[in-house]
Amino acid sequence: MVNINWTVIPQMINFIVLIFVLNIVLYRPIRKILKERKTKVDGLSQGIETVSRQAEERDQAFSQGIRDARTQGQKEKEAMIQEAASEEREIVGRIMDQARADLETVKSRIAKDVDAVKAALERDVDAFADAITQKILGRTA
Repeated sequence: MVNINWTVIPQMINFIVLIFVLNIVLYRPIRKILKERKTKVDGLSQGIETVSRQAEERDQAFSQGIRDARTQGQKEKEAMIQEAASEEREIVGRIMDQARADLETVKSRIAKDVDAVKAALERDVDAFADAITQKILGRTA
């Protein structure tokens, strides 16, 4: 059984002084260190969130830039293809015109040559007829 006597008061005073001293010497510095650590961790967490958000924004901007560049490249490619097709049609048209002109020139030369050969053959038709007649009949006409 516990006896309550006059020693309880010094023990209570001792206990209060001990709590006061421990509070000053031990608990306050520990609470201060914990508070500083919590502040530092919160600051680092906010910094991490900020950097993560900035990295995400940069990544999105980069992705958007890539998409824009691809779209622009595709448009330029299509424009170049259309320009090349137009140029090809122009070149083929010029070649076809030149081929038609050359064909007409060749046809006119052939017609002239045919007329010249006809005229030469018509001049020599009597001579050829006499030669054939001589060969067939065996005598001169």
